[in-house]
Amino acid sequence: MARPREFDPDVAVRQAMGLFRRHGYHATPVPRLTAQLGIGTGSLYAAFGSKDGLYARALQRYCDDLVEVLDQDLRTGSDLRTALRGLLISVVTTGTADPELGCLLVHAATERASHEGTVEQVRVAMTAVENVLTEALRRAQARGELRADHSPAELARFLTSFVQGLHVMGQTRVDRDFLTDAVTGALRALD
Repeated sequence: MARPREFDPDVAVRQAMGLFRRHGYHATPVPRLTAQLGIGTGSLYAAFGSKDGLYARALQRYCDDLVEVLDQDLRTGSDLRTALRGLLISVVTTGTADPELGCLLVHAATERASHEGTVEQVRVAMTAVENVLTEALRRAQARGELRADHSPAELARFLTSFVQGLHVMGQTRVDRDFLTDAVTGALRALD
């Protein structure tokens, strides 16, 4: 008879997500994971198969949360420009407040660029972000908030790339004013 798990796998995934965001994949060895999660190595392997399995689940949770929050924020904002400014300033604020926390997608794309599964997860997440932005831009265009000659798909690709650039710049500990000015300049693309 199998022993029941002594921990909640969903809680462990969320905790691991924080560790991987702060330290990256390679600087988060299994002993650090098990100590921080309060579980034994056997339990980690039984629940997730491997450190890679836990990382994949943590990255998936991060991506799902990111896309869900982005979609919700863009649907409930008063107008697109205000909603986007709020989202971009939030990235700046988070990045400058705690540069070591970083973005798990940026970490995944750079640190695990040779891991096919991770690269695919990042690609799928970036496509989902782009799709959410494209739909928000189309809705804004239909409301007259975006000129008809703008391409929502092209602007969405620009904004997707720009957000990742903000995350990277935040980790370099660049001045908050620099990033805020960059946000202002990026939003001019919507004019």
